[in-house]
Amino acid sequence: TTLWSGKHHSTENPINRGFNHYSGLLDGASNHFNPGLQRDGEGQPAQKGLKNNPTTYRNWVIEGEVFNPYTPTSKDFYSTDVFTDYALQWMDEMAADTPFFLYLSYTAPHDPLMAWPEDIEKYKNRYEVGYEAIRQERYQKQKKLGIIAENTALSKPEYQAWKALSDSEKKDEIRTMAVYAAMIDRLDQNIGRLIKTLKDQGKLNNTLILFTSDNGGSSEVVNISGGTGAIGSLTNWKSLGKNWANVSNTPYREYKNWSHEGGIKTPLIAYWPDKIKNKGSIVHKPVHLIDFMPTLQEVIGAAYPKNFNGESILPGPGQSFLSQMLGKGSQERDGPIFWEWRHGKAIREGDWKLVAHRDVWELYNLKNDPVEEINLIDREPEKAAALEKQYTAWAQQFSN
Repeated sequence: TTLWSGKHHSTENPINRGFNHYSGLLDGASNHFNPGLQRDGEGQPAQKGLKNNPTTYRNWVIEGEVFNPYTPTSKDFYSTDVFTDYALQWMDEMAADTPFFLYLSYTAPHDPLMAWPEDIEKYKNRYEVGYEAIRQERYQKQKKLGIIAENTALSKPEYQAWKALSDSEKKDEIRTMAVYAAMIDRLDQNIGRLIKTLKDQGKLNNTLILFTSDNGGSSEVVNISGGTGAIGSLTNWKSLGKNWANVSNTPYREYKNWSHEGGIKTPLIAYWPDKIKNKGSIVHKPVHLIDFMPTLQEVIGAAYPKNFNGESILPGPGQSFLSQMLGKGSQERDGPIFWEWRHGKAIREGDWKLVAHRDVWELYNLKNDPVEEINLIDREPEKAAALEKQYTAWAQQFSN
């Protein structure tokens, strides 16, 4: 049984692409409390707008049926909770011995920054110390946990000096980050609900859970319709902004929409009690989202099809990372990884990475300079040219 709950960010209905169940958001972002029309007794829900249409409602799907706008009847609606509700309902309806694949794609903590008051309360004073102190605290903790090497540099800050902000600006920034943290807290609570259900059903030990994010912290501030009311509420569409996004991406530089490490390097947590015995270990081998398919194929012993409906299918470009999850295999990747998104593009091969934003190439050695501050493009022109040649061939292959 194949299940998908949450964000899709495309036009195709997943039920038309082989999923038995799909409910969630076809678009990229929406109001977390009410993606639709104003309800009695409430303010106007803040919506992401377009220049020629200040209120653009998001496409929602419930079991294949598309709604635009979708206005939940319950005022207890909150996207993170509801996406989990869909998933748990399907799991409860399945026979006990049914194998399943669940793709649970939460939108949190994507803007608009909105959270339940009780979750915000936990963090209301946490960020009063400002950008510098929080970033330094995270940097030191990452080194202590072994997430980054002890000698990893901290990239130059791109946020404003905290002391330069007015009291009003500080108040808004403290609240903004408190809401962001509350959204992640709520997501964590819902992962707990999922794990409890698996445990209650006797499936937890034999279930592989992969948890990751699709990009680094975002500096985007979107065009909105609505903005009144408290930050974190139904009526206020608030984005994280560049200052806190720089802190979120510690120790790296740049953001979502860049192909620098701050935009693309995200955590991947693997949990599988029956098989993963090296609990708490850290694997530093580079892994890409394209690797999920071959990894899951190897887990279940499936072969990738060569033909479908009379048409040949190109082999998938990814590599299984099952052996690394199980504490075996090399920490090195076989061959390059490529990225291309909006104005960013990159190729990484071994320790070398060629990266560009708006077509200006930069070259870094990630072993010596993981935060990409020492551009070697002029010192290593042959290395840069070789990587660019590979990137161009890859880009031409997939553009065709």
